[in-house]
Formats: sequence, structure tokens, C-alpha cells
Amino acid sequence: MESTKLNISILALFISLITLVGCTKNRVIQKIKKLPGISKEISGITLFPSQEYLYTINDSGNDNTVIIFTSEGDFIDEFVIPGTTNIDWEDISYDHYNNLYIGDFGNNDNDRKDLVIYKVSDPLKGKSTVSEIKFSLEDQLKFPPKKKNRNFDIEACIYLNGNLYLFTKNRSSHFDGTTKLYTVPAIPGTHTAQLVATFKTCEYSNRCFITAAAVNHAQNKIVLLTYDMIFVLTDFKLPNVFNGSIQTKELNHFSQKEGVTFLNDTTLLVTDEKNGKNTGFLYKVEL
Repeated sequence: MESTKLNISILALFISLITLVGCTKNRVIQKIKKLPGISKEISGITLFPSQEYLYTINDSGNDNTVIIFTSEGDFIDEFVIPGTTNIDWEDISYDHYNNLYIGDFGNNDNDRKDLVIYKVSDPLKGKSTVSEIKFSLEDQLKFPPKKKNRNFDIEACIYLNGNLYLFTKNRSSHFDGTTKLYTVPAIPGTHTAQLVATFKTCEYSNRCFITAAAVNHAQNKIVLLTYDMIFVLTDFKLPNVFNGSIQTKELNHFSQKEGVTFLNDTTLLVTDEKNGKNTGFLYKVEL
């Protein structure tokens, strides 16, 4: 009898451990708040550390407006970026020198010749100075190229050491998970973005598109976002951020995630776009 009770106790403990592991796995990503309709198509987010406010943008078909939230998803304010047009805004970055960088470089059909990043200086003062960083990609010669070569759409950008690092969303017909890394000086003017390196995410396009990027305050950790994964890059040497350690973190949650930023060194904030009639959500991810 005691042996039977012991076996039952062991079985109960085993089931409890499995349940605990399952719950932990499913809580990799935590839903914080449903965002208001004004942010139905968030394509990029960044954090002002001094405020812990999120500065967000919507993608093509929306206004040239930056929308501000608290880190808990409460609406604060919005402001128009003067002298700009939102053709296809896809990411927003911060350089810790009070400059925002808004990437109008969405290029779904790989046929754009007007790629630009808007540098917005001192947005906290309410009277921002806006300048343009225009660029072309050094290896794109046809607009559009053949479908098998369409890897010139950009949806992810970070600022690092005076340069902007751009990551492509591979739209080639023979998708193999390759994202390309380019650098362009964070200086107003016209530039040619230099191809630095490539990295293969995985071979399933619905999971492996790179849709956003972020770098921590110390600038020694980078994350790349997909619809249900995060790649964590560390121990790299510039300019090739793929030459260090790369870890994959499964989110166990699929949605059209297009915004990511560091809340601190171990915590990320993530946003996704609307799904049907529902607006997107703000999530928290622990690394």
C-alpha cells in the first residue's frame, strides 16, 4: 500500500512539473495592454530612457505622426513630423543624443528609388529639426529585380556608433531566411548603404521575416524580431553584428509583430499590428 501511495505521489509530482514547465513556456511573452485604434498598424517603436516613454509609428497608409505611450501602453501624446510623408514608415530608432530616426524604407515590391531616413532632433522640446538621410543600396541594380532576388525590403533599423544598421525583410520567391545587413552614416545627405554581411534566420517565411530590431543602452546587445521569434546578438565586433553569439528565443505566440525595444537589459517591449477588427497589443518579453 505504501509503495502504491509513493508511486502516486511521484506521478503527481511529475505531472505538476510538466504543468509548471508548460505554463512557464507559454509565459515567455506577456500581454500588457490592448492599444487604442490610433495605433492600429504600429510598425516601429523605441524608448526614451529618461522618460520610459514609447515613441511609435504606423506604416504605409497612415499619417506622418509619432505617437507616444507610457511603457505600460497608456496614451500620452502625438505630434506630426513636419515636411515629411509616410510612404512606408517601418522602424524608428533613438541614438541617446536626443535624435529619432524614422525609416521610410519599406519596399515590398523592391522597386523604390526614394529610400530615406528622417533624422528628428530634440523631439522632447516640441520644435524638432528634421533632416533627411537619403540612400540607395549598393547591390541593388534593378528596380524591381527578378522575384528570386527580391531581398531589398527593409523593416528593421538600429543606431550604433554613428551609423544606422539596416536589416532586410527577405521577399524573394525562393525564401531561404537570409537577411542582409547594411550600414549608412547617420548624417543628413545622400549616401550609398554598404552591404556588410548576411544571416540566415530559418527557412519558413511566415516565421522568419525580420520585422524590427533594437539595441540596448550599452550598445552590446541587439535583438531582431520575427512574428514569433527573437534573435539575440551579443559579443559582436562592428560593423558585422553577426560575427558574435546568436541565440534564438521562441515566443510561442504568433502574430504580426513589427515593433521591439529594450525596456532594460533583460526586458523587451513588443507590439503587433491589428488582427481583423482588434487593434494591436503591447507585450513584455523577458530575455
